[in-house]
Amino acid sequence: MEPKFLALDQEKQDRILNAAMEEFAGNGYKNTSTNTIVKKAGISKGLLFHYFSNKKELYLKIYDYFVDLFLSEVQEKVDWEDKDIFNRHRQMASLKIKLFYQYPNVFNFLNAAFTENAQDLRGELESRRERFINHNYREMLQDIDMSKFREDMDVSKMIEIISWSMEGFAYKQQAKFKGLSLDEMDLEETLQELDRYIEVLKYSFYK
Repeated sequence: MEPKFLALDQEKQDRILNAAMEEFAGNGYKNTSTNTIVKKAGISKGLLFHYFSNKKELYLKIYDYFVDLFLSEVQEKVDWEDKDIFNRHRQMASLKIKLFYQYPNVFNFLNAAFTENAQDLRGELESRRERFINHNYREMLQDIDMSKFREDMDVSKMIEIISWSMEGFAYKQQAKFKGLSLDEMDLEETLQELDRYIEVLKYSFYK
């Protein structure tokens, strides 16, 4: 993200980022209007383009900013000495939920980016998606303890199902939290619900 944008006070940054992500996620890149973004953010169009030269740069800068923010949080705060796949997923889920609290549209935006096919963005987004999936995400799970898994099932398939389940839980929480204020969201209750799902998965896939 541009240093001059990061020099803004946090509240104004958040208004701009949330407004842009809401529009991009809801309408797609091509149909998103910067006029609507600035209206929702409560800023002038000139101010938006003072920080971002055009709509494409705005989209890609936001994408890079939140992927980098999530990865840096993961690298810094996950206990990498803990090799249990469920504990690692839980830690990452906790970080995702906290990020969602501040930026309610962030995961809708990132999920939409995975299927965005606008000609202007296609090549640059594809390289970013490939880098994230093939390097960053797989790297987070490459050293997990395989000895805990059942021996009568395909471990790679079990790991995929666990990852899909964790993503499905995240989507469920997005729908649940939509339209709520930060005060109405309960992180501890969400993690307790996640723990109940984890117990079912452990029972299914661990010895």
